[in-house]
Amino acid sequence: MHKFFTRPELVRQRALWKQAGRKVVFTNGCYDLLHPGHVRLLEKARSLGDVLILALNSDDSVRRLKGPSRPLIPEMERAAVAGALEAVDAVTLFDEDTPRELIAAVLPDVLVKGADWAHWIAGREEVEAAGGQVMALALEPGYSTTGIVEKLLLRQP
Repeated sequence: MHKFFTRPELVRQRALWKQAGRKVVFTNGCYDLLHPGHVRLLEKARSLGDVLILALNSDDSVRRLKGPSRPLIPEMERAAVAGALEAVDAVTLFDEDTPRELIAAVLPDVLVKGADWAHWIAGREEVEAAGGQVMALALEPGYSTTGIVEKLLLRQP
């Protein structure tokens, strides 16, 4: 299955999934350094439906959110790694600071974020207005890209 989609391709594919009665789950993030916490969150999200879309922040979006030293991995490489995961059915990029516009265009049946974002989930209003469900899933304790980067920097001589 072709896993990387531009925004227009994803919107068209979403319509086909809807027509086929498939339940679409959407999540997003930087996924700058893929770790077990990411994998487990994606597996939990995928278990909530028939199709999982992962929207990745573009390199420019990551830099605005995380600073000039990020991302560690370029966007197309992050997309390729994420697309290699069994739980992920579709990968796309968004350049905005939040995926709100993309979510409004795709209108997934279920919108998922990690519990660290439970206070504010971009796209919540659009998904709920369309009859969809929004969920904040518990994170795997002990995993964080920022934490991994800090540990690596401490190991340098």
